[in-house]
Amino acid sequence: MQEKDTYKTIKRRSEGLYKDKGSKFIALACPVSNEEEARERLAEAKNTYHDARHHCYAWVLGYQQENWRINDDGEPSGTAGKQIYGQILSAGVTNILIIVVRYFGGTKLGVRGLINAYKGAAREAIDNNRILKKTIRNYYRLSFGYPSMNDVMRILKEHNLPQHDHDFQLSCTLDFSVRLSKANNIEAQFGKLRDVTMEFLYTA
Repeated sequence: MQEKDTYKTIKRRSEGLYKDKGSKFIALACPVSNEEEARERLAEAKNTYHDARHHCYAWVLGYQQENWRINDDGEPSGTAGKQIYGQILSAGVTNILIIVVRYFGGTKLGVRGLINAYKGAAREAIDNNRILKKTIRNYYRLSFGYPSMNDVMRILKEHNLPQHDHDFQLSCTLDFSVRLSKANNIEAQFGKLRDVTMEFLYTA
């Protein structure tokens, strides 16, 4: 079975707005790459909208949407963070944080009203963005001597593998990347070359 090597995320920051009985729900969608960045964006929103009653949120991280967190920030359980999270899953995106800031209008909305509000604001923030499809790639570093240069370059050219850095001094090093689904095949091909060492760097 071929490993999935693409994912969807949002391109930029965007907003959504939902109003009901005087309450205003402002949704802020942000692309984020890790938990630290998500917490920074959340802190920024709390500072900007410091006078709001609630700052509810959900984030989803990882190529398989495996890392996630939700928070109702004082709203009845299940009415806010879970609804925001559900809209993220429905859109099929990851590496995203959505914060919904609520200004209370004086009239309680009830559980159903809150669910509709948080869901609607989050959905609009996503709809007001642009969805990007990205490819997951493995990055490697090759180390080899000059006699192996032609063999290394032949494999890179045959598979159209982009080079990201190189150093051709007394000995040679070269960084390149390959999409995740083709990584095993490329590792095997370089593994057949004598005097060529292949080091995995990271996946992105």
